[in-house]
Amino acid sequence: MSQRKYLSANEVEAMINAVPRGTNYHRDRCLIMMCYFHGLRASELCHLKITDIQGEHIFISRLKRGLSTTHPLQKCEQEAISQWLKSRKTWLNSDTQWLFLSQHGNPLSRQQFYELIKKYGIAAKLDIKAHPHMLRHACGFSLADAGKDTRLIQDYLGHRNIQHTVLYTATNSARFNSIQFNVN
Repeated sequence: MSQRKYLSANEVEAMINAVPRGTNYHRDRCLIMMCYFHGLRASELCHLKITDIQGEHIFISRLKRGLSTTHPLQKCEQEAISQWLKSRKTWLNSDTQWLFLSQHGNPLSRQQFYELIKKYGIAAKLDIKAHPHMLRHACGFSLADAGKDTRLIQDYLGHRNIQHTVLYTATNSARFNSIQFNVN
């Protein structure tokens, strides 16, 4: 039996709520939200720059030849970013361009991000071993569950090939609910 490759919205929320108050509180809540809300790969999250945030939007530079685009920021995400940027001013190398920093003032690495997600998955008592790519998949499944069409999900996640997107809609049986047959 294969392990599930995504987190549910409730599991993502549990991870966000599992972040303890402390030095990394605002950073870690913000990065989990942003990874989930925008379907970011770990490297895409770690390569975000402060200048990518443009008012109520964020420029997402996709990797793996993906289609880069601008996404709206959710209200709770805007608040999380604001709190993180305020807290970030006290960190080493706070004048650097990178949005997310390690405690040593370097850009957060993929490995550090992986360890954070693993740690918060355990803290949230998830019954699945969480890793960053599960947040990307959670975004895709959440969009499909909300009834968004496959092309929109494709564009939102930056997929060039729709074959990479159909996995999110193929497992969503709710998409059949609007089908009606009229037989007299």
